[in-house]
Amino acid sequence: MTQVSFEDFYQVPDLKFNILKLRDDLDSILKSKNFNSLGISHFGAIPINRIPNDNESVEGHNVRGKYWTIADESGKVVSRDIAIDESKYTELMPEFENTYFKEVYETLRKKFKLGRVRLLLKEPRSTLSWHKDPEPRLHIPIITNKGCSMVIENVAKHLPADGHVTITNNTKFHNFFNGGEQARIHLVACVLENPFKKINDRNN
Repeated sequence: MTQVSFEDFYQVPDLKFNILKLRDDLDSILKSKNFNSLGISHFGAIPINRIPNDNESVEGHNVRGKYWTIADESGKVVSRDIAIDESKYTELMPEFENTYFKEVYETLRKKFKLGRVRLLLKEPRSTLSWHKDPEPRLHIPIITNKGCSMVIENVAKHLPADGHVTITNNTKFHNFFNGGEQARIHLVACVLENPFKKINDRNN
């Protein structure tokens, strides 16, 4: 029997956040901020950081960013949206200043070279496109259900909302589906140093 490999899912050791604090402050944020759908069905985003003093960096296409997808039966890989200089996103959005998200953000920045950090919504009974991104993504699930899974190539994995941090290899084709009847919300950050390359270099 073939054993499933989760090599594209890296749970960061010795790092865990308080999920109850995250949920409490998420509730507070959602009283004043709405998820921006950006014209994408069943998807929403709230930026946590921005380019310093640049509100345009958290609007429109800057919230979405470049990716590649296989759009139809031709199998041709096509690019979508615009390239973003992730390294410029270094300032916490003001509405997160007096929340637990600030502590989480500052802790993550000490450990990883980060780009954009967002709260991402996946609505019930929906999926993302089959696509790949320029860099890996860091996930902290805040609200999820057993019907939610990240799929990288042919491997699916549920990421529980238990405070742990998982980095996923989004440079491979992947998607995310929410098969539950409850919204899924993750904190998702772009990781600018690829941990999977380091792991592969060690294994070779």
